[in-house]
Amino acid sequence: MEKTLKYRIYPTSKQRRLLQEQLNECRWLYNHLLEQRRNAWEQDKKSIGYFAQCKSLVALKKERPSLNNVYSQVLQDVADRVDKAFQNFFRRVKAGEKKVGYPRFKGFDRYDSLTYKQAGFGWEVKDNRLNLSKIGSIKIKIHRPIIGTLKTCTIRRQSGKWYACFSVEYQNNPLPKSDEAVGIDVGLESFATLSTGEKVGNPCFFKTDQKALAKAQRKLSKQEKGSLERKKAKKVVAHIYERISNRRHNFIHQEARKIVNRFGIICIEKLNVKGMMHNHTKIFGNKLNRGIVNVAWGQFANVLSHKAEEAGRQFVAIDPKGTSQICSQCGSVVEKELSDRWHDCPVCNAHLHRDYNASLNILRLGLQSLGFTPRSLRL
Repeated sequence: MEKTLKYRIYPTSKQRRLLQEQLNECRWLYNHLLEQRRNAWEQDKKSIGYFAQCKSLVALKKERPSLNNVYSQVLQDVADRVDKAFQNFFRRVKAGEKKVGYPRFKGFDRYDSLTYKQAGFGWEVKDNRLNLSKIGSIKIKIHRPIIGTLKTCTIRRQSGKWYACFSVEYQNNPLPKSDEAVGIDVGLESFATLSTGEKVGNPCFFKTDQKALAKAQRKLSKQEKGSLERKKAKKVVAHIYERISNRRHNFIHQEARKIVNRFGIICIEKLNVKGMMHNHTKIFGNKLNRGIVNVAWGQFANVLSHKAEEAGRQFVAIDPKGTSQICSQCGSVVEKELSDRWHDCPVCNAHLHRDYNASLNILRLGLQSLGFTPRSLRL
């Protein structure tokens, strides 16, 4: 299995300058290679691939000597990013998506990471120091041991801070077997409702910091572009966003770990979060799309899936269609609006919370998809 480990690094002022210069060179190269592909197709109807652009790097270094200040495999990774951008573009075109998104040029200060593609070539970790080719030895805080075989290293700038993200390959460590199964319905009133009747509260991290963020953004909008005050205000906004993201990330990982440690079969609804983002219906005083961003259902499902695989648990994502409308006790269809929070079945007189009813249906469908005949879910 593979996963990414993220650590804070503390470059000196000179090393920060070198890292920023390398990011600028990588940004220039990205835009150059993107333009090269675009012009080749528009003018000559020719397509340029990854390997052809990698070969062109030798000649480019002679034309632009500053590229020699960047490690060769980092430059190759830039070509790989351009290639992946076009692959994703053509995939979306082939799939017939409405918004395909042609690869875009990177504006100033919009390229924030560089990747060393092979462990032991251009970088190594030794005695709480990260040694990078053409940068030097940087202090790194190893807050948890590095487990597995190191594969790649990505240096990322985030909110004025620098991080090293290591991709590692490791053997999973299965947890003791559990015969318990659970269905999970995610929502806005509660972050998640389990088929056991338990609920996970919604922390609303974005809503908590919304006033501070709005104040910082108003101050940023008043500053003159290019001024020192605008740079400072921009850092404040970035810091608030980072704080919200870190809190949400920590909460999701903790809740996912609790579920994986307890249950052997985990069933969750497979939501089209991207499609739901176009829904501006108001619920609980806020627009639905804003609430979805706040709770990060997609991120929760991804983290839960990864942890389940690592622990040897069975993870099932089922189609959520009808799970809120169907009665979990008798199977009758009871139509409801989004604002209707309780399920009242006129056939069997079941009176359940809407989310709890959905979680029972999710559990039943998940078990059926695995070939199990679920026990009666009657209360």
